[in-house]
Amino acid sequence: MSEKAANEHARKWDRCLADTAVKTVTGLGVGIVFSLIVFKRRAWPLSFGSGLGLGMGYSNCQHDFRSPYLIHGRMVKVSAQCNFHCLSEVCDTRSHHAA
Repeated sequence: MSEKAANEHARKWDRCLADTAVKTVTGLGVGIVFSLIVFKRRAWPLSFGSGLGLGMGYSNCQHDFRSPYLIHGRMVKVSAQCNFHCLSEVCDTRSHHAA
């Protein structure tokens, strides 16, 4: 595995773990609030909320690792030959010669 691919893989893991931790703690917090206010201090909203957060984090990680061609927060340069009529990154030469 090249160094660039290894760095991208490490960034995906970092993003995945951070996202899962944030979602789990947020779900736990929402569970605490609902447990105290609505459900008379029962324990199940805590586990339900943290489980939802953990599940959403896992789903996002799974999607992130299965889609290797998504670009996260990077600029994509568009060719100078493309105009506003192009619908994809690769210009259709027919749209330039149609007259």
